[in-house]
Amino acid sequence: MKRIGVLTSGGDAPGMNAAIRAVVRKAIYHDMEVYGIYNGYQGLMDGKIEQLNVGSVGDIIQRGGTILYSARCEEFKTDEGQNKGIEQLKKLGIEGLIVIGGDGSFQGAAKLTAKGFPCIGIPGTIDNDIAGTDYTIGFDTALNTIIEAVDKIRDTATSHERTYVIEVMGRDAGDLALWAGLANGAESVLIPEKDEPFENVVDRLKRGSERGKKHSIIILAEGVGSGFEYGKKIEEATNFETRVTVLGHIQRGGRPTGADRVLASRLAGKAVDLLLDGKGGRMVGIQNNQLVDHDIIEALNQKHNVDMSLYQLMTEISI
Repeated sequence: MKRIGVLTSGGDAPGMNAAIRAVVRKAIYHDMEVYGIYNGYQGLMDGKIEQLNVGSVGDIIQRGGTILYSARCEEFKTDEGQNKGIEQLKKLGIEGLIVIGGDGSFQGAAKLTAKGFPCIGIPGTIDNDIAGTDYTIGFDTALNTIIEAVDKIRDTATSHERTYVIEVMGRDAGDLALWAGLANGAESVLIPEKDEPFENVVDRLKRGSERGKKHSIIILAEGVGSGFEYGKKIEEATNFETRVTVLGHIQRGGRPTGADRVLASRLAGKAVDLLLDGKGGRMVGIQNNQLVDHDIIEALNQKHNVDMSLYQLMTEISI
């Protein structure tokens, strides 16, 4: 291939810019032309495409978000929308496409590949919910954002002798909540993958109070339910003064960590290699610190599994 495109789609994630940078510069190193597609699949259909050069991606590796912007696009789920996108790519002679995003973005890449246009998916989502890779771009940065926020909340919880319920992102995956709970020493972590009886949470809080503990932290993944509703239940069951914090979209922003910058660069380099080999319909990932690639349809049909050994460890050391 001599001419490829790159786009970001779905929710933004810290490290996407590092991935864009690596795609552009590695491709140019191999004498390829790279075209940036703005506003995701919507921009693809609308022809918001321009050639990128080495300077286009200068000074972006440290920036959160995505310089190509992102958007969700219902029309692209249709045959008509996909054909519009392919027409725009063919008009510019683009021969392959790299898509950086989550499972919805990968669905679009799979559809294009099925229509004969080779695409490679790079997993970029703070949720860490893509099968076929141990980590996704943005997860480590979002985790550290949560850790810093909870550390600060704990200061207030200690000063006022309160119980805090902190709702974090992750959609239907509990990785962010679980890792943050373990890193922050939370008393309880509630994730979609584990049905933790409410009585267990209450008993843990009461045992802590009986031994003189003045504050507690409970981390709840958004896929479990509302943090405000859970906080109200806790207060009614224990009579402990309880406050709720929903961290929200602050978890998506910020400078990517070193881990995310390196991961993004490695995955992007692998994606370019696959296109150079004429391959499409693949996703790249990292497993046991080794770069891998999988059939994108097979990856989408698999379920991401949270590491339940971490949950067990958290339970054992939060007594």
